Amino acid sequence: MQAFLKGASVSTKPQSKDRGVAATAGSSGENKKAKPVPWVEKYRPKCVDEVAFQEEVVAVLKKSLEGADLPNLLFYGPPGTGKTSTILAAARELFGPELFRLRVLELNASDERGIQVVREKVKTFAQLTVSGSRSDGKPCPPFKIVILDEADSMTSAAQAALRRTMEKESKTTRFCLICNYVSRIIEPLTSRCSKFRFKPLSDKTQQQRLLDIAEKENVKISNEGIAYLVKVSEGDLRKAITFLQSATRLTGGKEVTEKVITDIAGVIPAETIDGIFVACQSGSFDKLEAVVKDLIDEGHAATQVVNQLHDVVVENHLSDKQKSIITEKLAEVDKCLTDGADEHLQLISLCATVMQQLTQNC
Repeated sequence: MQAFLKGASVSTKPQSKDRGVAATAGSSGENKKAKPVPWVEKYRPKCVDEVAFQEEVVAVLKKSLEGADLPNLLFYGPPGTGKTSTILAAARELFGPELFRLRVLELNASDERGIQVVREKVKTFAQLTVSGSRSDGKPCPPFKIVILDEADSMTSAAQAALRRTMEKESKTTRFCLICNYVSRIIEPLTSRCSKFRFKPLSDKTQQQRLLDIAEKENVKISNEGIAYLVKVSEGDLRKAITFLQSATRLTGGKEVTEKVITDIAGVIPAETIDGIFVACQSGSFDKLEAVVKDLIDEGHAATQVVNQLHDVVVENHLSDKQKSIITEKLAEVDKCLTDGADEHLQLISLCATVMQQLTQNC
């Protein structure tokens, strides 16, 4: 903004004084008003100590930070457990706010990361010599960090091209690979990195973090509402925070209830799932088809139906044989849906299997 205003003042010298005053007044007003930021970014950990529930990873990183040295890293685990936040917080502590932009290259799945990018962009950045010191006087490590987020979506060829760069530029560059599935990273890369597994966050940890955010943002929500929010987010704190912000905007200052969270999260109400079981127990295929048609018409995702039906079947008082047959069918349907099969036909097929198991004499 300032660069733009300076450019404008150079081109129109006679009017620069008046415009400069107006611009200053405008910019000061803008500065006073805080920019709206997604809560996920607003409450992202700023230092390694703020990372929740990953004690082993934090302990190793703190030791590395004390010695201002870092190995090549591989973080893997479920989404929303703090993998990206941890390495960004560590990098900020290492380099400070001024050098952070110069010393860190972050690429994720939204960027072009084929073999050509690895050979050009990553290799060029890795070959740059490091210089400069921190303004606060703290020691600054003599290396840069390349963060490859969602590395499991990189092609095998791009991963293979990375091997030589990791070895050749080890004096000036450290790599941090982040992925959900470590099995999709080629063996030569995993052997060059220190591996850290990020565990799904415990319910207690998530509830505490969500209550802190709710208190800071003046959100009215009960402990039961927080517990339900944790349940529907399935260990993904990022998802839980996003749901909380969306629910707060939807209610407009009123209390966030379980019903609001259900609507926001796309969870199918318990009554609807119970209705499927009642239709299956009736033994009437017409009733079953009508229930499935209503599910599709209401816009519920078939994958969500499969996930919630699985939870109900596991908790239900069925025989082990019935549970195993229904669960096997759930797995088949899930695979077919992933491959792009028709949702209506797959749900009819699944519910027909459930009906057979519920109506047969055990």
